[in-house]
Amino acid sequence: MAIEVLKRGKPDAERSDDDAKVRGIVEATLADIEARGDAAVRALSEKFDNYTPDAFRLSSGEIEALMNRVSARDMEDIKFAQAQVRGFAQAQRDSMLDIEVETMPGVILGHRNIPVQSVGCYVPGGKFPMVASAHMSVATAQVAGVPRIIACTPPFKGEPNPAVIAAMHLGGAHEIYVLGGIQAIGAMAIGTETIEPVHMLVGPGNAFVAEAKRQLFGKVGIDLFAGPTETMVIADETGADAELCATDLLGQAEHGYNSPAVLVTNSQRLARDTLAEIDRLLTILPTAETAAASWRDYGEVIVCNTYDEMLAVADDIASEHVQVMTDRDDWFLNNMTCYGALFLGARTNVANGDKVIGTNHTLPTKKAGRYTGGLWVGKYLKTHSYQKVTSDEAAATIGAYCSRLCMLEGFVGHAEQANVRVRRYGGQNVPYGEAAE
Repeated sequence: MAIEVLKRGKPDAERSDDDAKVRGIVEATLADIEARGDAAVRALSEKFDNYTPDAFRLSSGEIEALMNRVSARDMEDIKFAQAQVRGFAQAQRDSMLDIEVETMPGVILGHRNIPVQSVGCYVPGGKFPMVASAHMSVATAQVAGVPRIIACTPPFKGEPNPAVIAAMHLGGAHEIYVLGGIQAIGAMAIGTETIEPVHMLVGPGNAFVAEAKRQLFGKVGIDLFAGPTETMVIADETGADAELCATDLLGQAEHGYNSPAVLVTNSQRLARDTLAEIDRLLTILPTAETAAASWRDYGEVIVCNTYDEMLAVADDIASEHVQVMTDRDDWFLNNMTCYGALFLGARTNVANGDKVIGTNHTLPTKKAGRYTGGLWVGKYLKTHSYQKVTSDEAAATIGAYCSRLCMLEGFVGHAEQANVRVRRYGGQNVPYGEAAE
């Protein structure tokens, strides 16, 4: 039997049309920010967020006042989540060692892991205040040792969201701006009269934010292409039932109107029961308007015959989040190669990773999991190599090899860099423009 698709999402051609429209809007907006700076940013904030404060950057007094509005329980929960994120990020950082080795007598090679010197962290929050995104980007940057961390988040219902601001501040942000969308990304990367540009942008966002990061890549570094949320459930009848599958699919589909959600299974019964359960849950889910749109346009149900087929389908889709509930979860862990993050077994779920468990929730989308993992402490570090030659003998020996290899390629000037060392430290008379012996 062939693989059967019980439900399809929007055709690829329609999705490409949507992407093209986004690209045009973002390109024009970034050009406006580059041309007009603060004036463009202010106009965009007024247009899209109806928000025009005296200053977009919050003062220390404003931050303190907002934090005082956060309940003790919410503050405790934020601190708990940040402790989990910091703990895992620190363990990752501790695994990244500077090295120095003597590869032959007198030749020393090494590398140092140096933090990016300034980072702009985007924390979504116009529709849902994404408190957790502050932990993932800001706190992880602090663990990496980034000396300048700025954070932007849109206003929520016309004002800064106290919990998001608290999370940014506790995470270690040095500058906090209430600014959203393309205008935030553009201001951080391009700079304005009042915002000094950063070296790198990180954080998730909607299609416009993701496209802005894509267009700015090269001018600044980026963590990865982290656009609208994607989720996949890989399930069989031994690992899950329709309630679990439907809940895990819709739990991510509520992010936005274009959040792909895919079920991959080897059970026709589980597939059809999940479709029915999704219909039922959409009658009671408070965020059903958003989730239903995503499920209608981007939801898919794929029935395979074998676990090998399920694996192949999953790796081809390369979803951001992959929830695995089967009788062989570790087999998928050992064999899957293209994804953002795995969530193994019925006891865990994507929301754990999104909010509190400690792994980072900024993950690759749109098949980027084929060539990159998610945001982690290492993304904020640059590995720079160095070399030292500490003896005359080593300088002459390496120099002779280098001279001959440069001449092999026709680079006479390169060869002379080596030859002058051979003459000086090895006592060999190498005529200009010839290779050393």
